[in-house]
Amino acid sequence: MVGMSFGSFAVLLIISVVVSAVLHYGLGFYAMPGTSSFLGKVVLGWIGGWLGSPVFGHWGAPIGAESVYVIPAILGCLAMLVLAVDSVRSLHGSEQLEPRTAPHRREAPIGAGAVPAR
Repeated sequence: MVGMSFGSFAVLLIISVVVSAVLHYGLGFYAMPGTSSFLGKVVLGWIGGWLGSPVFGHWGAPIGAESVYVIPAILGCLAMLVLAVDSVRSLHGSEQLEPRTAPHRREAPIGAGAVPAR
């Protein structure tokens, strides 16, 4: 499936656009709002759909000259998009939980040679 026909490419692209649109606009499942985030989902979804048949198997209804299997392609597209969005959300969330702060200065206790400020 590496050297695929245009028909197979188009079928995977349609599957990716539909799954990405449902996740992004229908369910609001995104890391960032906007069209660029949606287009990034389409690209990642296409890769997931392309890898869907080798990973999930060759079952369901084949379409096209090179037999794009629809159900594994949808599952691969969905898996890739959920993995990508969850990864970005996890990385972004960890930055919010642990903000970078300046290191604290240690002050000498009173009576240990330090003069308290007046």
